[in-house]
Amino acid sequence: MSNQEIVLFDLPSKPPNKTWSPNPWKTRLALNYKGLPYKTEWVEYPDIKPKFQDHLPKVDVYTIPTVIMPDGKWIMDSMEIAKALEEKYPEPSLHLDSPYIAKVFEQLGNLREPTMPIFIPRVLFNILNEASQEYFRTTREKAVGKTIEEFAKEGGPAAWEAAAPYVQKVTALLKENPEGPFFEGKTVGYADFVWGGWLLFMKTISEDAIAGALKASGEPEVHLKLLEALKPWTERDDH
Repeated sequence: MSNQEIVLFDLPSKPPNKTWSPNPWKTRLALNYKGLPYKTEWVEYPDIKPKFQDHLPKVDVYTIPTVIMPDGKWIMDSMEIAKALEEKYPEPSLHLDSPYIAKVFEQLGNLREPTMPIFIPRVLFNILNEASQEYFRTTREKAVGKTIEEFAKEGGPAAWEAAAPYVQKVTALLKENPEGPFFEGKTVGYADFVWGGWLLFMKTISEDAIAGALKASGEPEVHLKLLEALKPWTERDDH
């Protein structure tokens, strides 16, 4: 590894292996956008703590994305990584001062609970390798208080009906600058990577998940145009 290369820790998928989780997508998009040299190290869920704990401050849960910067510093959390990248490599800018970032994060926070019965079962059954399945099942069943199979029954049309108001608020945000396709109009920024990461997550976990998200948005074309505009930075997803 050259001393200028960043290491990105990401979660692997079933073959063909590629990125899928919305949080590492944010970091990967930022790295791709800035054109920075990096390599991906894929880490299964049970291996995260053993691999990370000696390099980061002690926390209850170690998370991905985490990066190792060229100077050897480990940084965990996609927002903290974005700040570090922007400080060290300011151009092209992620526009971390954009008010849209907080607004998008607010709606993603609102979306989490109604969409959990949609995405948790699909991650387990459609995405994860065997090495991560037991860890994911155990931790998520403890969190939701029932089996994944039972929880999946709550992930039908009613879940998207509950999620729709929040997806539609993002639709409205994307339309505030009608020249589009980004939140800031013609200017791409981190807010686009945050929402784009969630859309790509839905697209990866199943066709019905992205179809449900787009239908819930009220205006699918707005979100499809964003994904199309992000393609220069979404193509690198497997290394």
